[in-house]
Amino acid sequence: MAEIHPFYQTHRQAMEAAMRERLDLAEAMLHERAYLSDIDKIGQEVMDEFAVVLTQMPYVGGAASRMSDFFMRLTGFMAISRVLRRHGVPVPVIGEIERETYKAQLLAMPEAERLAAGRQFMSPENQGLMREQAARSVTRAHQAEFPEDFVYDFVEPGPQDSFEFGIDYKACGFCKLAARHGDKDILPNICGLDFVAYAARGIRLERTQTLASGASHCDFRFSRLPPDRERNRM
Repeated sequence: MAEIHPFYQTHRQAMEAAMRERLDLAEAMLHERAYLSDIDKIGQEVMDEFAVVLTQMPYVGGAASRMSDFFMRLTGFMAISRVLRRHGVPVPVIGEIERETYKAQLLAMPEAERLAAGRQFMSPENQGLMREQAARSVTRAHQAEFPEDFVYDFVEPGPQDSFEFGIDYKACGFCKLAARHGDKDILPNICGLDFVAYAARGIRLERTQTLASGASHCDFRFSRLPPDRERNRM
């Protein structure tokens, strides 16, 4: 069996704990929407598949890359999708279960902690970091060293724009991973988790197209949700 990259191995315990929490949160939905009965067996299949996914996760720079966190937080949903797909659960139903499970998991965190993370993401300092990493991602040297990484541009707002900044992803690490392992059909479910993740942190994400749907790029546009709308968006 392929080995897990040492960077992900150091985070394995935390990632597995997050997966077990998701399975607990999804239990009722697996009964009521997926019509599955032996939830313990399904859970073990998911954890076994997650062990496989861990060996497939590409190394994109570890702690030095903001995209490493994306892989660690979201790739586990590919394990859930694969197992439920094998059990005949329709892909749209899988997506609903995953979004609601992720939402419940995120909202279990203290609100102050979530919103502080959102402020940090929107901060000038973080925007500066994203500009730097975006500029690096498009270089031949970076793409040669990390061929499975994301490639993206930082987007500054124009005079008529309402967003604070944007990211145009021209190549997606999840798309590359899905293409290698026959998961293109479940890829839109992973894309759908973005809205849940940002709203939980008080951030409005607007996006009109994705690479997964065949577009030339994913157009992420970010702005802050007013405090009184943060709960409503969730």
